Amino acid sequence: MAPAPPETRPAARPAEAVQPELSPDSQALARHYARVQADLLSRGLLRTDGGETDVPFTRRALVENFVRIALFDEYVSRGGHLVARETESRLRRWEQPVRFGITFGATIPAAQRTRDRAEIAAYVRRLARVTGMPMWVTSPEQANFQVFIVNEDERRRLGGDLERLIPGIDVAAQSTIAVMPRSTFCLVLAFSKGESSTYSSAVAVIRGEHPDRLRQSCVHEELSQGLGLANDNPSVRPSIFNDDEEFALLTPHDELLLKMLYDRRLRPGMTPAEARPIVEQMAAELMGGDA
Repeated sequence: MAPAPPETRPAARPAEAVQPELSPDSQALARHYARVQADLLSRGLLRTDGGETDVPFTRRALVENFVRIALFDEYVSRGGHLVARETESRLRRWEQPVRFGITFGATIPAAQRTRDRAEIAAYVRRLARVTGMPMWVTSPEQANFQVFIVNEDERRRLGGDLERLIPGIDVAAQSTIAVMPRSTFCLVLAFSKGESSTYSSAVAVIRGEHPDRLRQSCVHEELSQGLGLANDNPSVRPSIFNDDEEFALLTPHDELLLKMLYDRRLRPGMTPAEARPIVEQMAAELMGGDA
């Protein structure tokens, strides 16, 4: 009698990765930020237009806005912590290609990761076009601008990743990230070596608990601020560089600020007094006779 054919079984499929659940703290934050976004939208904020129709600005305003945003700091360091206080600074920017690396926390859903990667990649291409600087998205290990999209518990435990990906990051910076208050939607820290005014690395931290519009607004603000537009000021409009959440996305006005920042007539380390005459000339070229 012929032997029975061997028993065949369907090939085993690899076990699907189980996404960790959000902690109670993170779930509470997600509910909070959903309410915050709903409230802002109900008041006509988090706009996605550029303000061209109802928030005109003059050449003079463009000059003053550039000085406020590019030549003043929003925070000062006090006792190892960052304290909100606007102070005069010097012009800072990147002089080397900016390589963005994206790291997601384990609790970030796959669909959200896909959306966020596409959003960041498209925005980096826009920033490169506006500034004329080489910029692209690469692996975190090859990046000099780290972008973390993490939920609450993951953010508190970022210390090891920060030290690995940003060699020399100081304790104050790590503490600022670890203890972000609920009122801070996202943040960016940019670093120079020694007394230089040229950036060598940066890190942006964006809360994964944010609903889509808030998360998108964080991407737009923090990545552009990490290029050198470091300050926020309530008088600057139409812009994402203030804290009133009127605009969610980089505006045409903000593109002009970035274009001016990376104009080669300006140099890292310039003071407001040194930069102002050049900024006035650039604004006249960009806006013509509209004073």
